[in-house]
Amino acid sequence: MTDYVALGNSGLKVSRFALGTLTAGNDPKFAQMAGLDADAYRRLFDIALDHGVNLVDTANMYSFGEAEEITAQALRGRRDDVVLTSKVRMPLGDGPNDGGASRHHILREVENSLRRLRTDHLDLLYTHQWDGVTPIEETLAALDTLVRDGKVRYLGTSNYSAWQLSKTVYTARALGLTAPVVQQMYYTPEAREIEYEILPAARDLGIGTFVWSPLGEGLLTGKVRRGQETPSSTRQGTDWPEPHVTDWGRAYDIIDALDGIARERGVSVPRVVLAWLLGRPGVTGIVLGARTEEQLRDNLAAADLELSQEERDALTRVSQLPAYYPWWHRALNATDRPDPAEEPYLTEFRRYATGGGSGS
Repeated sequence: MTDYVALGNSGLKVSRFALGTLTAGNDPKFAQMAGLDADAYRRLFDIALDHGVNLVDTANMYSFGEAEEITAQALRGRRDDVVLTSKVRMPLGDGPNDGGASRHHILREVENSLRRLRTDHLDLLYTHQWDGVTPIEETLAALDTLVRDGKVRYLGTSNYSAWQLSKTVYTARALGLTAPVVQQMYYTPEAREIEYEILPAARDLGIGTFVWSPLGEGLLTGKVRRGQETPSSTRQGTDWPEPHVTDWGRAYDIIDALDGIARERGVSVPRVVLAWLLGRPGVTGIVLGARTEEQLRDNLAAADLELSQEERDALTRVSQLPAYYPWWHRALNATDRPDPAEEPYLTEFRRYATGGGSGS
């Protein structure tokens, strides 16, 4: 069942699942992630739209533009049915201005994306990563120019720290420039770090959050198991360096818990992961990066999987991160006046965290 929600504090309605395009294209540098040609990707595109997905997520760096070109072929005749997103900021070459969030790079690369996508506008443009060199005022002015010219409709950020997101939003508001309405972040049961500051900041600012790589770049597909060799046909079975797992014991405990629920319910591990994420506070939606029709159909079915409170609590408990300062201090000493933006996460810290002095 397709559910549509507002994109952050905007009036734009989007599906809670977005179809990702990282798997499209054949550039050698993306070989471990991509590989789908135009026909294979179009089949995934058709399945997603048939299930009510109206959000398609691409980026200029995916296979260095080839993913956008493949997306354009799938969009043919259906552009108005899709909320189309792309991204800018990552280096696309070795030149001094081939990356970043400068006015020069943003305006040039968005024009290139529009050409590859064969469209006159992007519905949503993400800045793919923070640029610590370019003044935020320059970045925002360039993005605002694109919005005023009708080449971009909405703005978003990706992979920003909480202070970077806040600085961006408040600077835009102070200068009367277009502010972002959504962020895209890495978030899984194994990687819950954005709960410390980033998700509360987004909730306080009215910023939506879409999750990228919800299965941990292959870590939580059900193919990585304690004491077993991971198949070499998967990304985690190669020398792929992500995700950055710091506690493999905890990771395997989480995988075991996911597997137990999946077996009990008669569903896949990925479906349990996605259902848990869809129910997390602050999560607007999820970008799906399937490589096969079977994977995509299974991922989409997660929308209809309702985990019991007991199941949700079990996953939250086993994956709970330590309560670092100042979290543990607020969790212990500021319960009289909780901030609604962070209250659900602090409540879980008080209930489940075993580190940082918060008790168990």
